[in-house]
Amino acid sequence: MLKIHYFASVREQLAKGSESLALPSGVATVAELVDYLVNSDATNAPLADARQVLVAVNQSVSGRDHPLQGDEEVAFFPPVTGG
Repeated sequence: MLKIHYFASVREQLAKGSESLALPSGVATVAELVDYLVNSDATNAPLADARQVLVAVNQSVSGRDHPLQGDEEVAFFPPVTGG
């Protein structure tokens, strides 16, 4: 079971903080998960913009090519700037 978290402006755009999801058939990477989420609910469209939404798998920032096994924590969040 995937535990998916949405943080900061991503959370505000999607109007949800988290959800659980069994790894869908045919989904093997973060990119495929994003495609699945966007295709299953149009309100998830902001997730598709890799420049505006970063991903962490099991609390480590990951690329969209990161493989998924089905029992991970996946987090989506905006790029962070600091001073």
